[in-house]
Amino acid sequence: MTFLERTVNGQPGVVAEQGGHIVTVFAFEVTDRKIKHIWVVRNPEKLRGWARG
Repeated sequence: MTFLERTVNGQPGVVAEQGGHIVTVFAFEVTDRKIKHIWVVRNPEKLRGWARG
């Protein structure tokens, strides 16, 4: 698995890729240099927009 730093919906994030496919996208809300919330998407239908073209 490979983890790539990316911007996700305007937030700092991480994209997890396995076997050439995006399997998870993480987004972080950061306030005062601390992570306040983490959002995780694993639903393949919602990850289609992240597929490489």
